[in-house]
Formats: sequence, C-alpha cells, structure tokens
Amino acid sequence: MGSISFRNVTKRYGKTVAVANATFDIQSGEFFCFFGPPLSGKSTILKLILGLETPDEGEVLIDGRPVTNVSPAGRNIAMVFQNLALFPHMTAMQNVRFPLVERRVPEKDIRARVDAVAAKLHIGHLLHKPPAQLSGGERQRVAIARALVRDPVAYLMDDPISALDARLREETRVELKRIQRDLGQTLIYVTHDQEEAMSVADRMAILEHGAIRQIGTPVDIYDRPANRYVAQLLGAPMMNIMAAGDHDPLAAADGTIVLPSGSIPANVAGMGIRPEDLKVEPWQEGRPGRPARVYEVEPLGGYTVVTLDTGHQKLRALLRGQPDIRIDSDVALSCSPERVHFFGAAGEALRP
Repeated sequence: MGSISFRNVTKRYGKTVAVANATFDIQSGEFFCFFGPPLSGKSTILKLILGLETPDEGEVLIDGRPVTNVSPAGRNIAMVFQNLALFPHMTAMQNVRFPLVERRVPEKDIRARVDAVAAKLHIGHLLHKPPAQLSGGERQRVAIARALVRDPVAYLMDDPISALDARLREETRVELKRIQRDLGQTLIYVTHDQEEAMSVADRMAILEHGAIRQIGTPVDIYDRPANRYVAQLLGAPMMNIMAAGDHDPLAAADGTIVLPSGSIPANVAGMGIRPEDLKVEPWQEGRPGRPARVYEVEPLGGYTVVTLDTGHQKLRALLRGQPDIRIDSDVALSCSPERVHFFGAAGEALRP
C-alpha cells in the first residue's frame, strides 16, 4: 500500500495561501511529481503529507485513512531532503543504519536490510567511508539508502538532486526511476526543473500560487495543456503565443496556419505554437504574405534555436542540427494546423 490523497486541502500562512483547495490522489507504487516555480506550494504539500504542517481546511489521507491528527512518526513516511542531512561524524554505513537503530530493530534484521539496499544502490563498497570522502552522487545514494531501509509507506524527495552538476543529475534521475520501478513503492518528488519532472514522473501536478492547474502524464500535459500558464511552463524554449490577429507571417507558407473552415474554436484570444513545431524556410520572392526576419541564431550542437522577428513580436524555433540560417535573412514560417494550440481570453485551452 502507499496511496496518498488530499481532499480540498488549504494551507495559509497569514494572508498568504500556500496551498489552495488541493484535491488529488497518488496511487500506490506511483512515481508522482509536483512541479512549479518557487513559492508555488510544492514544499508545503510535502510538509502536509509528512505531518509537519496541519491543513487549515480539508483532509489528508494515507491508504484511505485520515491522518490530519496523526503525528509525523505515526505516518511512516520517509524523506530525502535537498541538503541530504547526512551525519558527518558517521560512516555511510552508520548513516544508513541510523533509522533502524533508533527504532530498536534487531541487529540481524538491520544487517539484512542494509545489505539489500546497498546492493540495489550499488554502494556496498562505499559504506566504510564518511560523507566527506564521497562524491555528490555517492552522498545522494547514501541518503536514499537511509530512507529505503525503513520500508515506509511512501518516499518524499524535495528537489534532491538540484545541488549536483548537470551530468550527474542526468545519471541520478535515471537511477531514481530504476530504483523506484524495482521497488514498486510510492515516490513523491518535488522539483522546479521541468526536465527532471518530465523524465521521471508517471504523473505530475502543475502548481501555480498554491493551486493545482493540471494533473496528468508528462506527455498528456505537454501535448494538451489545460491553459496558457501550463503550456508555457513546460518546454524549452517556451511555447510561442500570438494574439489572434498577429500571425500574418505564418500565412506566407503553403498549407500552414490557414486552418480548415470550422476548425478554429470560437472566442480565440491567442494561438500557441511550440518552437519545435515551427518550420523555417528560405523566403522566395513572389510567394503570398510577408517574410519574417532572422533576429538571432543559437547553435547548440544537435539542434539550433532561431529567434525570428515577425514585425509584431519575436518567435523562437527549435531546428534540428545546424541549418544554414543567417542573421537578418528573410524566411517563411509555417506550422502544421494540428500542432496549433488555441487559448481563450482567460488563458483556458480551447479545442477545435
């Protein structure tokens, strides 16, 4: 077991609403991620799950049982903190054993649990070392091992790999996903890094000012965002948004933004196109419409980011490889109609 649910949970700090009427269900064995910018309510939700904070309204449930009045110790939730919180005067072995020693688990069971977890995380050869002699990634795995030996209802991780360098973050998040899948236990992960959130989560919740804006799989949210906020929060570079009447350059290429009759929803206030869906071609004289101008080119190895000036605004395109596109040249822009997103006046997504 290991399901966690919120029912209309609100948490305030004075006049600040940290969590606003949150309702969600995290299934047992799920890798669930809370994603949003700083101060969006992610860490407060973890504190409410742990029992370090009490909701002002609503109810928290673990395995279907209300736990609002249950102490943190009684909830049996393991936490991996951002700063890892390893004891510097202990070896890695002593750090991993610590939760079991505190709970007076028999020594035979402690040895068996530590050996099993060390094998899963490939840290058996590190257990004799103190944290100061371990790399960032090794310390991370020791902190995770300390949480795993407890056999808790669920594991909570608050931005646990943000302090690692980029390459080590990539390696560690792959390991986290593999470990969670092997264990089959519930893991709740908080991050402000969209790449982390999308790569590890089975499902994710998008937060804004304490409110949950959308819950779904990373692919579903990316392809079908609920509103403009979600659409622009996911994706790098972020989605291009144009006012309903500001897409003249896109009509310049054949079969592009000129959508079939009746396919544009009523009350469209804005149109969105992701940079990878925006096609850029050399401008040819005599074609209808007007060109866009290449404002900047950013070659990034396997792909290139091109900033384009339409006369109304600047758009960004994400192109494969290193195309021969020069600054100040004229280009035609296009996008397949099915890849265009529509938004209403309040930012809500509209479907054709």
